[in-house]
Parts: sequence; C-alpha cells; structure tokens
Amino acid sequence: MKMAHLSSLNGISELLPATPKLPTVQRSRKISKIIRFLGKNTSNLHEKQQPLQTTRRMALSLASIALVGTSSNGISLAEDNGYWITDLLPVPSVENKDITNPETGTRSFVKTGLYVANLNTKNRMYRLKKYAFDLLAMADLIGPDTLNYVKKYLRLKSTVMYYDFDKIISAAAVDDKQPLITLANRLFDSFEKLEDAAKMRNFPQTESCYRDTKVILQEVMDKMA
Repeated sequence: MKMAHLSSLNGISELLPATPKLPTVQRSRKISKIIRFLGKNTSNLHEKQQPLQTTRRMALSLASIALVGTSSNGISLAEDNGYWITDLLPVPSVENKDITNPETGTRSFVKTGLYVANLNTKNRMYRLKKYAFDLLAMADLIGPDTLNYVKKYLRLKSTVMYYDFDKIISAAAVDDKQPLITLANRLFDSFEKLEDAAKMRNFPQTESCYRDTKVILQEVMDKMA
C-alpha cells in the first residue's frame, strides 16, 4: 500500500508544470533599463523643482522683510503686536520719589535690564506678598560660601518689589499712601544694608541684617494679605 501511495504522488508531481526560469541576460537588461529610466526621471524632476524652490525662497524673503520692515514713523510691526519688543527692555519709571534713596535718587539693589510684567493693583499686591515669602524662605541659602548667590537672589526679588510698591502707592487712597511709603522705606533701607553685607562677604553682618529684614518682610505679607 505504501509503495502504491508513493507512486501516485510521483505521478502527480510529474504532471505539474515546471517553473520557468528567466534567462540571466534578459533579467539584467530589464534591471538596467529600469535604472536608466529612474535616473532620467530623477534628473528631470530635479530640474523641474529648481524654479519652485527659488520661488519659495523669494516668498519667504519677502515675508520676512514685511515682518521686520519699519513703517513710516520708524516703529517695526513686531513692536506693535503687544506680545514682544525688538528693542532694549524699557526701564520702568518711579512715580513716588519718596521711596528712593535721598542721596542717590534710586535704590542700590535695583537691577537694570530686568523685565517687570505690568499687572493691575490686585495682582501687584499678590506678587509683592509672594516675593516677600520667597525672601523669607532664603534663610537656608545664607552661608559663608553662598553670599554671592544671596546678593543676586535679593536683587532679583527686591527690584520687582520696588516697582510694585511704587504702583501700589500711586493707586492707594490718600490716607493710605503715607503708611505704605513708610513701610516701603523701612524695607528698602533694610535691603540695601543686607546687599552691602553680602557684597562685602561679611557673613555675621549678613546674618544680622537678614534677621532685621525678616521682620519687615512679615509685615509686608500681612499688609498685602
């Protein structure tokens, strides 16, 4: 039975047509034709795209010129959109000269070139309270080898607080202005002493000035609550 079964399978396999094999020469010719065809089309495609790329470059150049071009009054379009400026950062003005140092007309800790967002009075009070809290948390930063960072951090926070106090005093009622001016001067005088101590890298004096400053910072937080 097994022999008969195998013989039947052999018979079936003989009936199946053999897979034709293409000549090697013919296959290579077809491949070479395809390669030449693709190479020709790629070259033509590159030649056709070249003018398009040049046109796109010109369009982008014209768009950039239109974006940064100046108008008749010399102000660029980017300066008028309300989101960014293309010139140097403006220096905020101080309306209340009573909070400046009488000898210098400013405050030594004020950092120039620092952007201060223009907020309404309520949000300025919140920011003033938040920055006072940040400086109260600076106690862990003060050390013999970190006084340079103390000075930089103090200037960053105190500059914003200086301008916020000025705007809050301007918006306050007449009877509330003088108490705010007194509190601001106490705070800013303390800031200047603390900055001088950190600048001289005098650690004991820095600690002493910071203890006095913490008391006033807590008063600011209570006032702006």
